[in-house]
Amino acid sequence: MGFVDRPGQRRHPIGCHSAAMKADLHSYLKGGRDALLWKLDGVSEYDIRRPLTRTATNLLGLVKHSAAMEILYFGVVFGRPFEQDLPYVGDGAETNADMWATADETREEIVVLYRRAIAHADATIEALALDEVGGVPWWGDEAVTLHQVMVHVIAETQRHAGHADIVRELIDGAAGLLPGNDNLPPADESWWLDHRQRVEQAALDASKRSN
Repeated sequence: MGFVDRPGQRRHPIGCHSAAMKADLHSYLKGGRDALLWKLDGVSEYDIRRPLTRTATNLLGLVKHSAAMEILYFGVVFGRPFEQDLPYVGDGAETNADMWATADETREEIVVLYRRAIAHADATIEALALDEVGGVPWWGDEAVTLHQVMVHVIAETQRHAGHADIVRELIDGAAGLLPGNDNLPPADESWWLDHRQRVEQAALDASKRSN
C-alpha cells in the first residue's frame, strides 16, 4: 500500500475505507484553516480589517465568515447547535455582516471564535460517519451527508484561503501556502521583480498583437 502527502502535512495510506477517506478530507480542511489563520500573522490592526477589493474583501472578515460557515455546516446541518448565538448568522442578519469586523470586535475575539467553531466542527466530524445525513435549511432543507458537507466546506475554506493569500500580498507582499511550506520558488526579491516585469511585458506584447 502506497502513501500520499497531504496539504495538512500528514501522510495517509491510500485506501477506500471510510476512516481513511474521512482522515484525508479532514487533512485538506485543516490545511485550509491553517493557511487562513497564518495570513493574519504580523498584520496591523488597520491592515487586517481594511477592504482591498471593490466588494470589501479583508483578512479578518474572511476568518469571521469562515467561523460562521463551520458553525452552520457542522452544527446546524446535523442538529448540533453551537454554544453561542451570533447576530450575523442566520435569518435576520444584516447582509454581509459576517464578512467584516466592526471596530468593537477585536482580532482576538474573532480568532478565538474561529478556533471554537473549528473544535465544534471537529467534534461533529469525529462523532458522525461519512454517510450520516443532515439537512441544510438555506438549501431548502436538502438532505446531505457528512461527506458532502466536508467536501463543500473544504472547497469554501480553501477558496477563502486563496482570497486571503492575495489580500495579504496586496498589503505587504507576503505570500505562501503554509508556515514552513510556502510552496513558492526559492527566489530573492530581484528575481520576483524581474519575473513580474517579464509577465507584464508579455501582457503588453499580446495586447499589441490583438489590436
